Amino acid sequence: MNVQTAPVLLQTRDGEIAVLTLNRPQTRNSLSEALIVALATAWTDIAADKSVRAVVVAANGPAFCAGHDMKELTARRTDPDGGRGYFRHIMTTCSAMMQQIVNLPQPVIAAVQGPASAAGCQLVASCDLAFASAAAKFATPGVDIGLFCSTPMVALSRNVARKHAMEMLLTGDMVPAEKAAQIGLINRVVAPGKEREAAIVLAQQIASKSSYVLKIGKEAFYRQAEMPLAEAYRYASEVMTENMMARDAEEGICAFIEKREPNWHDR
Repeated sequence: MNVQTAPVLLQTRDGEIAVLTLNRPQTRNSLSEALIVALATAWTDIAADKSVRAVVVAANGPAFCAGHDMKELTARRTDPDGGRGYFRHIMTTCSAMMQQIVNLPQPVIAAVQGPASAAGCQLVASCDLAFASAAAKFATPGVDIGLFCSTPMVALSRNVARKHAMEMLLTGDMVPAEKAAQIGLINRVVAPGKEREAAIVLAQQIASKSSYVLKIGKEAFYRQAEMPLAEAYRYASEVMTENMMARDAEEGICAFIEKREPNWHDR
């Protein structure tokens, strides 16, 4: 299959783990409109698939993702409006796709084998967890080409402290994997070539938990993070009260008391 006919996104399964692989290595896995739509469709399908308990996002080729496809965007400057309508369409469509990751019931882990820049860095930051090869690097380099990484900024600034985010956004410099781990952009650095395996192992560990509990916990995590302290505690108290009424909370607590493995019902 040649690059023109190869699917831009590969979808495979490893037991209860869905593995999505960006498959535009010839463009450093840049987020073309077709790839954004493919990802959005995959998230919609996975959200409705109760057999999927966790997701790993990986990529083929030397780069994880180079951000938006600048050639595709530039080609639309000949549109009657200079490309404004298409640019707005791509940015809003991509932003919606990134939010699908946050809203997905299942945890999502990025397995980063190479550079992730601009919207590629945004994709990593949008995932719940991230493992990276020691060869991986991260950047929001739009400032270098006259295009500030405003949409990547949203996810980035919700992962790392403000001054670290601002340094990346203002300089465009590549951040090595070790520093990315130190500032909280990724969870762990592993040997080159081991990032996908490590992400799947972690996904399998997470998949052994109650999917119902993971769903309500992930949703609560992101919602409370945007609230003032007192409001967050009120909300979290209500979430825990409802959680205590769940069949899996009853089973899990009984299993803990009885010193046995729980038998999850996912409800």
